[in-house]
Amino acid sequence: MGTVTNITRAKFSIGDLVHHLLFDYRGVIVDVDQNFQASEEWYDTVAKSRPPKDKPWYHVLVDNSIHSTYVAEQNLEADDSGDPIKHPMLQHFFTEFDNGRYIRLEPVN
Repeated sequence: MGTVTNITRAKFSIGDLVHHLLFDYRGVIVDVDQNFQASEEWYDTVAKSRPPKDKPWYHVLVDNSIHSTYVAEQNLEADDSGDPIKHPMLQHFFTEFDNGRYIRLEPVN
């Protein structure tokens, strides 16, 4: 009998707009980790709400900021405002904003 693997599906995808439930900011997802990938020291220092490490975590560009954050899925909800965000790094990840989400740059081989 084979091993059963518990794969958690991420709720959000790259280019999705999100709202942080605890800190009330908007942002766009630029990368998804299926589980926590930062250091234990970072988790102990920054992740005060102690979100689960075995669920998806997201790299988010914060609206009207120069910052990006690393956020557990439990702290995010979809942002259905349809409004683009303002961030200086947007052009490094996306080519356009269409129908409420960002479109990723195509990889160059």
